[in-house]
This record gives sequence, structure tokens and C-alpha cells, in this order.
Amino acid sequence: MAQPSVAVLDYGSGNIHSAAKALEAAGAEVELTADRKRILDADGLVVPGVGAFAAVMEALTAVRGDELIDRRLAGGRPVLGICVGMQVMFERGLERGQDTAGLGEWPGKVTQLNAPVLPHMGWNTVSAPDDSVLFAGLRDERFYFVHSFAAQEWEMPQSGSIPPAKLTWAEHGSRFLAAVENGPLSATQFHPEKSGEAGIRLLRNWVQSL
Repeated sequence: MAQPSVAVLDYGSGNIHSAAKALEAAGAEVELTADRKRILDADGLVVPGVGAFAAVMEALTAVRGDELIDRRLAGGRPVLGICVGMQVMFERGLERGQDTAGLGEWPGKVTQLNAPVLPHMGWNTVSAPDDSVLFAGLRDERFYFVHSFAAQEWEMPQSGSIPPAKLTWAEHGSRFLAAVENGPLSATQFHPEKSGEAGIRLLRNWVQSL
């Protein structure tokens, strides 16, 4: 049986090589690329992201990553965002006085965590729904976070017969979204590629769903 093909969007983000290695360990055939055809043809697309919301958006749009993500999702083709790659899926990022437009795949905004210590750096547990695909078999596992900002509310209204999003939460001072599974678009605020065997198993769950 052929390995699922996964394109990791290469737009200058700092953690693409570790993400690629983790995806390979999870059973994917991985390519780092910004090539339009390869990204659209791949079984899955991973959008990593580190650093500031505005800088990630600038780098993404410079390689027309926004268009590629939107086109894949319009065709029901799976996309996985990681860390700031999750944050930019929302409408806006409010970071250090700067209000930056995101990709707008989900309504809502990314704001600073209300916590006594920032960044939120280290291992943390998450609360995933029972029917989660990403977290299947991963109850009570811990994942590695490095961030000061997150989406702290889910603002997408339920619409007709469309299944509701599967929301996974974590806490650091305040409650925030640790992961979202919404049709073809999934994302994690934590870094699965830095989360040891639990992270590999989560990526394997995603790869096997492609």
C-alpha cells in the first residue's frame, strides 16, 4: 500500500525540517515545497509556523500559500496547521498592539494568554473529545507547547447538517484551543514534532486519515 503523500509548505518557517522528519516517522512520504502543483496534488498539506503572527502571514502570502490553502480546502483536501500555522487560520491576530488579518478559514481572533508566566513553554495535557481522530488512542498524553498567543474562543456557528468541529482545549492561566478538527482542516497549537512518541502517534492518526 502506497504511503500517503504530504507536502510541507516551505515558506521560510523555522521548524519545517523537524516537522518533515516527524511526518516521515508517522508513515508519510514527505516533500518540502512551495510548488503549486505539488501542493495541490499531495494527499495532505502541512502548514508549520513559528514566530509572530504578522511575519508568518507575510511569508505565507509571499509564496501565495494563502491561495493554495484556500483552494485545497475548497476541494475538501486535507490541511494541517501547526502552532502559528494554526493561529493564522483564524480571521485576525492581535499581537503586541498589531492587528493582522489572518486567512479567515475560521471566525475569531488570536490574543495573548492571560497567564502569570509567558510564554507557555513545556509539556501540557489537553482535553480532547471522545470522537477525535487526531487524539485517538492518546488519552492522558502530554504535548509540547511554545506560545504566548492562542485562540481562546470558538466562534463558528453550527450550520445545518454540517458536523460540528471537534475542539480540544488546554489551560495555561486561561483556557485556549489546543487543537481543532473541522472537516478537511485540522490544526494544533502545540508542536507534535516536538512531542515525542505521542506527537508521532497524533501525526500518524492524521496521515492514516488522508
